[in-house]
Amino acid sequence: MGLTRVGAGVAVAAALAGALHAQEFQPPQVAAEQSGTRIALLGFGARGGLDFTGSDQLVVGMALDLGQLFTRRLRLRPSGELGVGSGATTYVGSLEALFRFAGDDAPAIPYVGAGASVAGEERCDSTPGCPAVWLNVAIGFELPFRSTFNWLLEYHGMDALRRHRFYIGLTTRRGS
Repeated sequence: MGLTRVGAGVAVAAALAGALHAQEFQPPQVAAEQSGTRIALLGFGARGGLDFTGSDQLVVGMALDLGQLFTRRLRLRPSGELGVGSGATTYVGSLEALFRFAGDDAPAIPYVGAGASVAGEERCDSTPGCPAVWLNVAIGFELPFRSTFNWLLEYHGMDALRRHRFYIGLTTRRGS
């Protein structure tokens, strides 16, 4: 008797399976993005690259997407970098504002930015003008990698364009 109930259950399930079909997954909609100034940790990234200023250093760094200024496309980005190889180890701490030409869901997000850095090196106390304050420009773009990460390609002109760095890295997509 128990086996016939199981068989009847399997037969009913098989009959219903033909009538039922899988639904397409619809991800939740992100709430409308806020305009105005919003200071919050919206993302972070890691990057590596080369300094082409004569020292030819390998540079690694981290950056934060620390919020939006006035509009969702103008972002505040503090970052820190360490340069190694070919001379003294260097460090740079920057604060920049980046303007993104496309929204966070675009297939490519080009941006430009400007800011200032405090830069120094391993033996800063014996080097004249160390630490120094530099003016910077940044030009780059993000390309989708995964649903929560983007590739980052960037040129960073530092020290009023006397130093040139190129980066590749990963950055998180902005949260809502």
